[in-house]
Amino acid sequence: MPAYSFEAIDAQGNARKGVLEADTARNARGMLRAQKLIPIEVTVVGNANAQRRESGGWRRLFGGGRAFSTTELAVWTRQIAGLVSSGLPLERALTALTDEAERENQRNLVASLRAEVNAGSPFARALSQHPREFSPIYTAVIGAGEHSGNLGLVLERLADDLEQRQALQQKLVGAALYPAIVTLVAIVIVIFLVSYVVPQVANVFAGTKRALPFLTVAMLAISDFVRNYGWAMLIAIVVGVVAMRTALARPVFREKFDAAWLELPLVGKLARGYNAARFASTLAMLATAGVPILRALQAAAETLGNRAMRADALDALVLVREGAPLASALAQKKRFPGIVSMFARLGEQTGTLPLMLQRAATQLGAEVQRRAMHLATILEPLLIVGMGGVVMLIVLAVLMPIIQLNQFVK
Repeated sequence: MPAYSFEAIDAQGNARKGVLEADTARNARGMLRAQKLIPIEVTVVGNANAQRRESGGWRRLFGGGRAFSTTELAVWTRQIAGLVSSGLPLERALTALTDEAERENQRNLVASLRAEVNAGSPFARALSQHPREFSPIYTAVIGAGEHSGNLGLVLERLADDLEQRQALQQKLVGAALYPAIVTLVAIVIVIFLVSYVVPQVANVFAGTKRALPFLTVAMLAISDFVRNYGWAMLIAIVVGVVAMRTALARPVFREKFDAAWLELPLVGKLARGYNAARFASTLAMLATAGVPILRALQAAAETLGNRAMRADALDALVLVREGAPLASALAQKKRFPGIVSMFARLGEQTGTLPLMLQRAATQLGAEVQRRAMHLATILEPLLIVGMGGVVMLIVLAVLMPIIQLNQFVK
């Protein structure tokens, strides 16, 4: 039975909004009239057209239009896991979460899920009707939990995985935020000094017959270039960014680019560790939920943002399908850290593969955090020193003619 969102007016003329379940929109209007409400608008919740409109246009470009952010999805998963684990039926848990939803789009989404479940659809199938909100891995894990009869436990582990992944991303963003701000401020200050301050100094000494110092002449030349061709430089940067994005859209170029990215001295190890941690964590979660290893490998490979490592994971999938142990298949792929294959081998030998993979993911995540903080610690003073050096050169270019003129007057 589908869910309908409605806007209506009561007998006192007050506007009423909400969600109700009915066979058709006509029946929904009839139910509103039975409650002495005058329906103004009745629309089905979660239909395909709405989903396409929601995922298109500028909203998709800026990440808008989604009912749940990454953090909100982790919280929502934790809430429904707690309700289901406490013995509450899934339908009642969804009803409670519908009532507790803070925003209308969240309330409509959960009401649509509740309507699908009440109509007899499995929870995973109901989630799959909203691919923008719930990834294929999310629905696959919940589907495995439904088949095994351990939906509450699977939801708890899914919430743990989402929270750990969110925490790792926040720490990486936090480590990169300060260097990014320092770099942006430095660029703005240098452009201001070169395009405005230096020309003012040049005008002061334009009437003198004495030759300017070499540093001042060089800085004036840079200033003239920025003022005359700054727009061309900006256009060139925009064209370069667009061309790079177009090239990265091609799978072959993207895979080569990602492979080269992994070879960078510091950032490469960080990217390799982050992708490996995500792969091991997803594989452990799917294996714990009872998903077959081949299907779990396929899904875990799709979570890898680095296309080169994704290709290696898919190659390992082929080897496992041919009968090779998971540890041997991963050991042949040198882009994956050795700790993944080592823990996989221990898990296969002891029969605790999900546990060992989760331990590998935990260690890799901790190592990524350590490397990120170490890199940020190195970058922060280097950026400050570099910014100070550039500003010092500009100040010297301004002061040297003044010092030279002062000596000439004496």
